[in-house]
Amino acid sequence: MICFGPDHGRGLVDMTHVEVRSVVDTWAAQDAELGARWRWVQIFENRGTAMGASNPHPHGQVWACDALPDEAAVEDTHQREHFARSGSSLLLDYLRTELVAGERIVLNEEDWVVVVPFWAMWPFETLLLPRRPVSRLADLDPAQRDGLAHVLGRLLAGYDALFAHPFPFSMGWHGAPGPHPAPTPPTPPMPSDRRPETVWQLHAHFYPPLLRSPTIRKHVVGYEMFAEVQRDLTPEDAAIRLRTVMSASWDSVVTLPPTAATALPGSPLHLRPS
Repeated sequence: MICFGPDHGRGLVDMTHVEVRSVVDTWAAQDAELGARWRWVQIFENRGTAMGASNPHPHGQVWACDALPDEAAVEDTHQREHFARSGSSLLLDYLRTELVAGERIVLNEEDWVVVVPFWAMWPFETLLLPRRPVSRLADLDPAQRDGLAHVLGRLLAGYDALFAHPFPFSMGWHGAPGPHPAPTPPTPPMPSDRRPETVWQLHAHFYPPLLRSPTIRKHVVGYEMFAEVQRDLTPEDAAIRLRTVMSASWDSVVTLPPTAATALPGSPLHLRPS
């Protein structure tokens, strides 16, 4: 378990940039330490009782295992097949396509992009990706770590603003499977803008269950359980709703206003002073 801080009432969305950066550094350190021995390192957070978080203290978890879990194995297969065909990263090629289209982009930062993927199952599901090649958390350079702390604050504040309610979710990181023996002697990491594209591109999945309000959640039952998952709103609609409640300037201090929940898609809403 990774406790984000000493205060039971403050999660990542409530923490300062420096505090969130310390969590990012802890994730990277755990990925480096455990990834040197284990095949798969799964870093994740369950937020809220709706997603099974029984401990009220904001925290995340780290599991390590010596075999690829099913989800990781599927991603590994598809990324390897694409790289063998094209010599480029599947997820970076996908990101380039989304950036050209623009309609499913939620946040477009210098080092990170948040998109509602077209295959999303959950209503406001998002995918968080580095803009440049990086295969795992341990490989993030200082600028990317700072950018990640910033984009996490904006994304989580946007989620909470959507219904003016602490948004439950499960989020998890997927990076290159190990083990990754440490180089001897240690060498400084290559800057991200000089790294070649590789099979694996680091990314995080956010799976939030809420549908139309804090009291209405999506349930995967019936036809969805036995046949095929159905979307309750389009990825484009989800993206514009999330963009609407994102701030152009986020300082991690000012409390989100209740009016954020009633903002209409297409109406700019500034949650923080510029």
